[in-house]
Amino acid sequence: MGEKIGQHARSRVSIAGAPVLGRGFRPFYLCAGILATLWMPLWLGVLHGVWRIPARVDPLTWHAHEMIYGFAVAVMAGFLLTAVRNWTGRPTPVGAPLATLVVLWLAGRIAMLLGAGAPAWVVAGLDGAFLPALALILWVPLWRTRSRRNMVFVGVLLALATANLWVHLAAAGAVGGTPRQALRLALDLILFVMVVIGGRVIPMFTANALPRVRIHTPALLDRLAPLSVLLVLAAHAFTVPQTLAATAALLAAAANGLRMAGWASFATRRSPILWILHAGYAWIVLSLALEALALAGIASLRPLSVHALTVGAIGSLTLGMMTRSALGHTGRPLVADRTTAVAYACVNLAAGARVLVPIAFPGLYLAILDASGILWSVAFGAFLVGFWPALTRPRVDGKPG
Repeated sequence: MGEKIGQHARSRVSIAGAPVLGRGFRPFYLCAGILATLWMPLWLGVLHGVWRIPARVDPLTWHAHEMIYGFAVAVMAGFLLTAVRNWTGRPTPVGAPLATLVVLWLAGRIAMLLGAGAPAWVVAGLDGAFLPALALILWVPLWRTRSRRNMVFVGVLLALATANLWVHLAAAGAVGGTPRQALRLALDLILFVMVVIGGRVIPMFTANALPRVRIHTPALLDRLAPLSVLLVLAAHAFTVPQTLAATAALLAAAANGLRMAGWASFATRRSPILWILHAGYAWIVLSLALEALALAGIASLRPLSVHALTVGAIGSLTLGMMTRSALGHTGRPLVADRTTAVAYACVNLAAGARVLVPIAFPGLYLAILDASGILWSVAFGAFLVGFWPALTRPRVDGKPG
């Protein structure tokens, strides 16, 4: 009996000390990659009537929700758990506490996929627990070190949690509005995070890698770019005249486009690990421009605007940040190998197929969806193949983490 207890205790210690639980980015990047790879063909099967998913919400809401709250939030969690440790010098969860956080995220995915027979409050509770827990975990080191500049991310996580609650309440008919409105708010919050983090790191990474290239962004644009995105968020969240909403989106497209113009994007063309980030930010600008046109009256561009943001911007920037930080935080050179370059190319081809091809060939809609979905899955499948060893094994330089 005592021997069995001892073996069980050693097993728990072994799991808690596994390299994959050494830093927050490791399990959450893996989870994001697995979900992105598998959930897209699952969605395509639903579209073609091959199978049905036993979700409590309708299939389109499930798809949109999981791409935001399953995939994008997992990447955010991995990035922020690692970044906050670096920003503050204070620890964030590793080992068993980190595993518990991953289980919370996983419980939400299972509840959303298989929750048709469960009470609405059970599905909402399982899906809604992760973000408040993550926000609290990150708030503690940020508060203790008075890192006010980065406290904004805690606010975003809580706002995402609120929007998620709105999704569930609206789906149950308990509040006004629709799940789609709540998901649009969540998507705009993700956009805001990308503009804030992208504006910090893309010019810095470019300047570090290409010291002879001049990088210049006026301070005014660095302030205006994220503020303009908040205006778009407000225009989507509240009832405002279409002209005003279109103007906000146009301002955001211009501000972010001018901001990016000073980053010497063309000079990064021979460095995949750089150009993927520039490509992701360019998709943001295109998405905002398409949104301005959609709000101005060309309603058919609305789905293209959404997918320029989701497939193009979120897909490219998450792949770029996951691969770069996984290399850097496991002691590897910041160089994209062939498999990684294939992933970068495929996610941008997926975005191009979903956003640009329908403009020229609207009659090929379902074929375009299939091609884009397959390319997306190939991109993140390539990420898993290329980075599974790095994310599950100790650092190559022998350092902790």
